Amino acid sequence: MPIKLIAVDMDGTFLDSRKEFNKERFAALYKRMLEKDIRFVVASGNQYYQLRSFFPEIQDNIAFVAENGAFVVDCNKELSVGEMTQETIDKVLWIFKELDAYSKLVVCGKNSAYVNSSVSDHFYQNTKRFYHRLKRVDSFSEIDDIIFKFASGFSEEEVPALLEHFIREVGDVVSPVPTGHGSIDLIIPGMHKASGIQLLQKLWGISDGETAAFGDSGNDIEMLEHVAYSFAMANAADDVKKAAKYQALSNNEEGVLAAIEQLLEME
Repeated sequence: MPIKLIAVDMDGTFLDSRKEFNKERFAALYKRMLEKDIRFVVASGNQYYQLRSFFPEIQDNIAFVAENGAFVVDCNKELSVGEMTQETIDKVLWIFKELDAYSKLVVCGKNSAYVNSSVSDHFYQNTKRFYHRLKRVDSFSEIDDIIFKFASGFSEEEVPALLEHFIREVGDVVSPVPTGHGSIDLIIPGMHKASGIQLLQKLWGISDGETAAFGDSGNDIEMLEHVAYSFAMANAADDVKKAAKYQALSNNEEGVLAAIEQLLEME
């Protein structure tokens, strides 16, 4: 069955360790995808505005499953916008306050992402690499926005215990997922990359058997389990490799582009 949709995670997957990709090689592959009527989808936990910036020439012509599925946009048209309730927001903020971890928290909204004004300049500038729209706020309670998710960064050694803590304390209202390199996202239950891909498949009349996806972290697992052609990167976590049917070269070896070339040769 021919491939009609290719979805790619970004950090650790499509992007190399320098947050770059081979633009010339991708442009040639994208041209071939267009000729074969194959849809290209960016599926990431990152902010929509940041994801668009990687594809300036085609950003208005492709689809984005952003914020781990909470914000789905196709050709500039919003298809799905998730929203956490105020009760959920308050409960999650209380947990981070108890952990004294406001300095490690990013609140992700539709219009912008937000950090506490007490964070260091280093944290702010580093976070701004991932959020093109980022604001400091004196209090998270003053945010007037649709909230998609909470993102946090800890040491990798802390992640297993913190995941258990989050699941125990707020797992009834959010889904905690590891996103690699010590990061944990708290997302809206039932809204993940797979749900965003399913929405696009339904819109375009594309089956699971006509869909390929690439990922490397825990927030890619649902997407990889959902599609017929699922690829874990060589640098992926072990549980991600178990969820995928195939393995691609690492993100620093242009693994996604190499695999797409192979998929196109199958056509």
